[in-house]
Amino acid sequence: MAGLKFRVLLDSQDKSEVFRDILIADSDNFENLYRAVVDAYQFSQEQMASFYVSNDEWVKGPEIALFDMSFGESDQDTPQVMSTSIIRDFIEAKDQKFILVHDFMRMWIFLIELIGYEEATPERPSVKLSVGNAPAEESKSSDELQFDTETTDFEDDEDEFGFNDFEDQYDY
Repeated sequence: MAGLKFRVLLDSQDKSEVFRDILIADSDNFENLYRAVVDAYQFSQEQMASFYVSNDEWVKGPEIALFDMSFGESDQDTPQVMSTSIIRDFIEAKDQKFILVHDFMRMWIFLIELIGYEEATPERPSVKLSVGNAPAEESKSSDELQFDTETTDFEDDEDEFGFNDFEDQYDY
């Protein structure tokens, strides 16, 4: 197998069918797949993102991050990095699934499924089919993630000795 065809479905709130079929070499890395996906949807490449290996129920498995998040540590729980992770090394099923989260503030989620194989190796990733209009990247507001601190009453959180663990110089 030299070429992999992935169906990339945008999980949107309006539940309209928006997907792209992308052909990429099996020897390519996840960073190139990521760039192909965001280009296909006309999203910026300036956001944090991660792929997750998934199963048939779309449960997130191991993470493949855009950037090295290990901070020099050699922890085995540290995610792999897209630029050094070859796609074929993560293909475990003929219909392998991945989840791509783009922009962790807006939480654009792409459901990616392997739908075909090509004998010829593509020189670069390409969009083979485009269905539906992609929403503007800014159409999903990050303002929805604001927290309501007015309803939290920190002053009543006293321990058994009458001390408030949250007492400090800040006004809540």
